[in-house]
Order: sequence, then structure tokens, then C-alpha cells
Amino acid sequence: MGTRCGIGYDSHRLVPGGPLRLGGVSIPVPLSLTGHSDGDAVAHALTDAVLGAAAADDIGTLFPDSEPANRGRDSLDMLRQAVSRISDRGWLVVNADVTVIAEHPRLAPYRDAMRAALAGALGVDADAVSIKGKTNEGMGWIGRGEGIACIAVATIGRTDT
Repeated sequence: MGTRCGIGYDSHRLVPGGPLRLGGVSIPVPLSLTGHSDGDAVAHALTDAVLGAAAADDIGTLFPDSEPANRGRDSLDMLRQAVSRISDRGWLVVNADVTVIAEHPRLAPYRDAMRAALAGALGVDADAVSIKGKTNEGMGWIGRGEGIACIAVATIGRTDT
């Protein structure tokens, strides 16, 4: 088959102290996401989507939180490594679609920078990356502002077709 699709999901708790890192961009708010790496839930979900599309393991297998070398790791670096892994298997990223579910901050002012950063890591043009922000309408842990969740879809294609 010449095309595949993968889905990734990630969520992290919000804690005091910023900046917030999403999609490879630092957003100047007094909150950040907890995590063993830099906590970038957008990059994590997209990494899993890319790996899943190629059936090439997952982020936790490749970058376990039990490994000290992954503490504070740049999540865009993990995404670049995932792209390299699928490239070695004859795949390339065609496009990516990401939905960020959060009550705050508003993502519109940072969307173009996020698209550019993710596109660079994926090896595609920025117009092949979509970032959408949604709220949870005040419901549940996201609605209470306790965390952020991300869903990502990546389409990949064979390099030999």
C-alpha cells in the first residue's frame, strides 16, 4: 500500500511556571505542562501518529521516561527521530492534522509558528500541517484548566511509489 494514516494522543497536567511549550513554540504564559521531557503534548501526539502510521513502535518505547537521557528532552527532536525512523523503512510524511483541546491559552497567535516548527521537524511545507484549537466547554479536567490534550493524525506515503 502506498499511503497510511496514524493517530496519536497525548495529555499532560498544567502546573505553575512557564513558558508553555506546544508544537515546538514557547508560549509566554505562567503555566507549563508536566512531563519527563519538555512536556510538549502536541509534538508527543504527532510523534505517535507518525510512528503508528508506519507501525514503527511508539514514543514510550523509543523514549522511555525511565531513561535519564530523556529528562527535559526536546520533543521536536523526538519527532525528527520518528520521521527518520519511518524514512529508514521507506516512508515519508505527507501531512499532519493536530487538534489541541485546552481552555487556555488561545492558540491563534501562535498557530503559524507552531505549523512552521512542526513542518521543519516533519520535513514538509507548513501548508501540510494543520493546528486547530478547541475548548472542552468547561467540562472535566480540561474544562477546569488542569491540563491539555492533543489528538494528531499523520498521513505517510511510500518513498518508492
